[in-house]
Amino acid sequence: MATTTVEGAHHAAPTASEYIRHHLAHLSNTHQQGPVDFSVLHYDTLFWSIAMGVIGCLVMWMAARKATAGVPGRFQAAVEMLVEMVENQSKSIVHGDRSFIAPAALTVFVWVSLMNSLDFLPVDIFSEAFKWFGVEHLFPYHRVVPTADLNGTIGISLGVLILMLYYGIKIKGFGGWLHELFAAPFGIYMAPFNLLLNIIEYAAKMVSLGMRLFGNMFAGELLFLLIALLGSTATVFGFVGHVIAGSIWAIFHILIVFLQAFIFMMLTLVYLGQAHEGH
Repeated sequence: MATTTVEGAHHAAPTASEYIRHHLAHLSNTHQQGPVDFSVLHYDTLFWSIAMGVIGCLVMWMAARKATAGVPGRFQAAVEMLVEMVENQSKSIVHGDRSFIAPAALTVFVWVSLMNSLDFLPVDIFSEAFKWFGVEHLFPYHRVVPTADLNGTIGISLGVLILMLYYGIKIKGFGGWLHELFAAPFGIYMAPFNLLLNIIEYAAKMVSLGMRLFGNMFAGELLFLLIALLGSTATVFGFVGHVIAGSIWAIFHILIVFLQAFIFMMLTLVYLGQAHEGH
């Protein structure tokens, strides 16, 4: 699925661990200090997530602009099927005003699908392109898949958490939401335990939503790197294994890419639906 030449130190061929470590490093403003460092910016994750968001918006805008009342073309039919699928799912999960929630869920699905699909690009395509243009010194590291970066997936799930809090307050009122925060599920006399439990619930939803997507996409990216290394052995077994394993995994990964986007969208709808309901 990918070429495997990476320019190491002094133009020496990298070892397998160096190759993987190089491809899993981000183009960032500084080195991270400790497990959590909010001063670090992953420029590659920011660029590709924004780029896929813009492309997703353009695709949906083109579909809306070219929509006709007559017999739809293939593109319009595909978008209409997608919109209808999201609308049906939101209708069955969210009992309330869905004028914003359904489009938001559609946006999440399209956006995450496009970001996940970047994993189909050959793992060395950008490093080779940077060398060809002579700018490899400006981009010593570069990762393409934003959803294989925990910062990217947690960022999206943080947005879902904000929507959960917003709809909880909007539907129940600030007083009602605050009372539920302290009184549910064990009654107001257990307020400290209820508050702790509800905070943990909100945090668990956000973290699990981001971690699930990150874990699946990171594993897929790592497996592509291992398959690329298999082809670098310069043997018949390595080449055949590279082609066969790469092809099989690429086909299987198509299911993973869109399934993970669907799961992320469905969990978003479920969490927003729960925000409309009381304990």
